[in-house]
Amino acid sequence: MTAPVRQSRPRPDAATSVPGSAPSGRADDSSLRRRKARTGWLFTAPTLVVVALVTLFPVLYSVVTSFAKIRFTFGGMEVQEWTVANYATMFSSSAWLDALVFTVGYTLGTVAVEIVLGIAVAVLLERLEAGRGWILALLLIPWSLITVVSAQLWAYLYDAGYGAVTWLFGLVMDAPPVILGKPVPAIAGLAVADIWKTTPFVAVIILAGLVKIPQERYEAAEVDGANAWTTFRLVVLPALRPVIAVAVLFRVLQAFGIFDLPFVLTQGGPGTATQSLAILGYKALFQDLNVGLGAAIATATGALVAIGCLLFLRAFKMQVDEGGVGR
Repeated sequence: MTAPVRQSRPRPDAATSVPGSAPSGRADDSSLRRRKARTGWLFTAPTLVVVALVTLFPVLYSVVTSFAKIRFTFGGMEVQEWTVANYATMFSSSAWLDALVFTVGYTLGTVAVEIVLGIAVAVLLERLEAGRGWILALLLIPWSLITVVSAQLWAYLYDAGYGAVTWLFGLVMDAPPVILGKPVPAIAGLAVADIWKTTPFVAVIILAGLVKIPQERYEAAEVDGANAWTTFRLVVLPALRPVIAVAVLFRVLQAFGIFDLPFVLTQGGPGTATQSLAILGYKALFQDLNVGLGAAIATATGALVAIGCLLFLRAFKMQVDEGGVGR
């Protein structure tokens, strides 16, 4: 006799699937992700609309206006013709070239000094065991001041008659310089005021990166016999690359569009020594009433900032890909 062959019955919990079809669990997960995405877009849509109205519309309006020749009438503004003459006038102007050179040089110089000082201040704060909160609060006072207010404060300090800075120069010099009356001292005075205000901001960003460095890395460097400078160069700086990149981007965006500080202190003078691109655009728009030229200057400035930030991010990404962050 042959033993009866048992036929295996399918398990009750076994899911039958059609070849080529996704399992039901994956389909449910995909459907859940789509529902979450739709919900996210639904809740963020009002914010995106506001951002588009507040940010994108003025930018697009400025770009369009930069190609227009506009004259004022009793009913408002009237477009006479669409032309590229505004950009031709801007690029052929020596005032625009001088403003560009000043803005680029001022941005590079102040941001470099602020990054170095910000790292130094952050390292000192990170090593403090007591009173860090109070010192941070004091450091943030310059940053919390409105730029117009801090600019007016430095205007008092630089005053040729009763300014404290002028008085200090008078103690060591026979004839103290008129700080805001000559090109080089005026540029230096602007840079000092800017560095005083924004270095605390850079220090706070870098301090946030410092406190996240694991203590084990310092201990490993100490075991390897590394001194303080070697530890800082090989352990701290690589770990701070992302936060330094963030600080540089923020400061470049702010410094390249500088307006209120030189406007209050020097009005772009003496002559055009401290005339930034933003002040040049302001004068073209509100003093000369040349709307198209002012929009062209603003558009070109925004394009230069965007290109500079993209190149910086590309260089930073290449550096990270080659050496790694925090290795």
